[in-house]
Amino acid sequence: MNARLGTSVTRYLQPLCWLAAFAAALAFTAQANSYYVFVMASVAMTALVGIGLNVLLGLAGQMSFGHVGFYALGAYVVAVLTVTLKWSFWIAMPLAGTLAALCGALLALPAVRVRGPYLAMVTIAFAFIVEQLAVEWRGVTGGQNGIMGIGQPALFGLALGERGLALLAIVVAGLATLGFRWLSLSRLGAAMRAVRDAELAAESIGLDPVRIKTIAFALSAGCAGVAGGFFAPLSGFVTPSSFGFSQSILFVLVVIIGGTASVAGPLLGALIVVLLPEALAGLAEYRLLFFGALLLLVLWLAPDGIAGALGRRWRLMLGSADSPWLATAEAVEVQLPPPLHRSGLQVEGLGIQFGGLRAVHAVALQAKPGAVTSVIGPNGAGKTTLLNMLGGFYRPDSGRIVLGERELQGLPAWRVARAGVARTYQTTQLFGSMSVLDNLLIATASDAADARGFAAALLHFVGYRGDAGLLAGELPHVDRRLVEIARALAMQPTLLLLDEPAAGLSRADKQTLASLLRRIADSGVCVVLVEHDMQLVMGISDHIVVLDAGLRIAAGAPEQVRQDAAVRKAYLGDDSVGNGSMGNGSIGQGAAGSQASSSADALLTVRGLRAGYGAGPVLQGLDVDIGQHEMVAMLGANGAGKSTLMRSIAGLHRPLQGSVCFAGEELSALPAHRVVAHGVVLVPEGRQVFPELSVLDNLELGGFLRRDALAADIESMLQRFPRLRERLHQRAGLLSGGEQQMLAIARGLMSQPRLLLLDEPSLGLAPTVIRDLFVALDRLRAEAVTLLLVDQMAGLTLALADRAYVLEDGQIVASGTAAEIAADGALEKAYLG
Repeated sequence: MNARLGTSVTRYLQPLCWLAAFAAALAFTAQANSYYVFVMASVAMTALVGIGLNVLLGLAGQMSFGHVGFYALGAYVVAVLTVTLKWSFWIAMPLAGTLAALCGALLALPAVRVRGPYLAMVTIAFAFIVEQLAVEWRGVTGGQNGIMGIGQPALFGLALGERGLALLAIVVAGLATLGFRWLSLSRLGAAMRAVRDAELAAESIGLDPVRIKTIAFALSAGCAGVAGGFFAPLSGFVTPSSFGFSQSILFVLVVIIGGTASVAGPLLGALIVVLLPEALAGLAEYRLLFFGALLLLVLWLAPDGIAGALGRRWRLMLGSADSPWLATAEAVEVQLPPPLHRSGLQVEGLGIQFGGLRAVHAVALQAKPGAVTSVIGPNGAGKTTLLNMLGGFYRPDSGRIVLGERELQGLPAWRVARAGVARTYQTTQLFGSMSVLDNLLIATASDAADARGFAAALLHFVGYRGDAGLLAGELPHVDRRLVEIARALAMQPTLLLLDEPAAGLSRADKQTLASLLRRIADSGVCVVLVEHDMQLVMGISDHIVVLDAGLRIAAGAPEQVRQDAAVRKAYLGDDSVGNGSMGNGSIGQGAAGSQASSSADALLTVRGLRAGYGAGPVLQGLDVDIGQHEMVAMLGANGAGKSTLMRSIAGLHRPLQGSVCFAGEELSALPAHRVVAHGVVLVPEGRQVFPELSVLDNLELGGFLRRDALAADIESMLQRFPRLRERLHQRAGLLSGGEQQMLAIARGLMSQPRLLLLDEPSLGLAPTVIRDLFVALDRLRAEAVTLLLVDQMAGLTLALADRAYVLEDGQIVASGTAAEIAADGALEKAYLG
């Protein structure tokens, strides 16, 4: 079937199917006996709650296990108003839904600020509060006895009766279904999906997640309140026992079994959850067992729900539609519209501190419209923290951020975005469940003329040539980068912040990206770029600001920055390799005459190693040899592939190709715990100690695989790192950064490794702590421990190492003794371009 024809058929066929289904339900209910009338009413009420939960869970991505509380609230409001106050049902019912919606909005205020199990606990607590309120507020709710004698409403003087109420409930459920379909296709529905898929990215295009989640909670709770309003007259009484917690679980199952985010999902789920127990009624005491087993079977065979499975099968039959409007866009020369206001960025004295860590201090920079201003620096310099302050994700402790004439410091991210600041991320943050086109449309102004044509022009401008109807989550890495930049440009920003856009791209793709960024700047946008690829930075930047340990150490034109002594020291370390004394210990030069181990006598042999993370390979066929008792350094700029190599050797990342041979045994296919058992231990970047456990517990876990006593080795570690002895029974998460790094190394040594992998041990540490740490590493080298060391302090690392490799773009561009690498221009080129 032609895809576009099939899509058109689907657009008109689905509403007709729903109309026919509701008409059949109304016809059946109109002539069925009283038992089936009550069953159909139960299906309609359950579907109504499910539709509301689908707004919350399916669109906004928020879980609630407390919707029985809103259901009970609606039932009690109708019962109290109609029985106690003698109000009309037709007044009580809207009030029930309104009050439930208001309570949902109030519950959202604390609920939306927590995630995962904490969100579930907040909603569960609400359900229990409503239940206890119904029990204790006896003067209004009747306590445990509840409210009896709830009459059924009349319309135009005629009593509706149970059948009339059931028909009305079906009609309301049908209207709610149409309402959900309209919402899912609306801009508000798209905003809910955006917050669900990538909340940070949603804020960066001007969406307020708190407001959007609050609306979702209110709509969802309102539906549950209306359903409860039907329950009261249908049952004739309400008691606290009618609204047990198990009912909330069934409401969640309605959405999950039927299919989240699908229009038909709650209807199918309600039919199964209500009708299946009735069908199994003849099994007596075994029916709950069979009901549970069948539910598990459905969830196993259709994890996306029944509607999701049917929809996926239908899409496979139709195939994917072409995007003719993109082809039309390619036929014309596209120019990016200039920002509405050409304004520059002025940053003065910007600073922020996290606990005792001064991440950024008194940073100043100026970025002009029509220019690329790059922010560079080694790991831990504060670059991304600076971007997060500029984008409104961090509130600065000091300083000013001025765009044009408006101060932005302290504003939330969504307000900063609306002020003209767009943002991309180091790891792309697309809305994966939305199409490429919808990712751009949600970022455009709601009143933008010809938004689809504008989106098409932007996709062509950035170089995207794929199908605009594809789900963004299915795109390859390069296209994800392009679409994210196009989405940022859809906001027509004054300032564009880019965080490592070249990460994971091939050299050819980086050249295309460089040309794109230059064209964006030439259109009048103020571009601020954080990037580790020095060749790209030096090639396109008009102005460069260099950060180190949160401080600005240099600024100027590319060539001026490249030659700056402070910049060279920040990237390459002290030039006096192997000569200086440090603290009370000295770091001597490694065995300068040591030569590369041959494959025959190497302890570790890596051959043709290719590895990546779904995009193009990060490592491009590496060959590495490490001999027994050697200390080998792996040097290179951020993003060169050093950590990927370490993770591949340690078994934390499965290589795409190549071999990792250790002591004659192949490790590339083994999981990480089996690699540790062979004697290869990684001390990962960022320490990653177990923060809730004590120092002693961390050390004991380091020797978990050993069968012998650990006491002697623990004592040895405490002698090696005396500062740990004082904190032996303290939680590891309370240690300073340097102490945590010492603990991480000690924990790694506790397994008595034959090869210790150290990934950026000096990252984020103060200079005095770094000196102490390198003295400790020097002692390890003197003890003939075999080490592979990755560290940003290139000078100090070479002072320790016997040999070194220089990595650039996933390839080894130089290797040799420490002295040879220190004198080789390849190292400087890898770091500074």
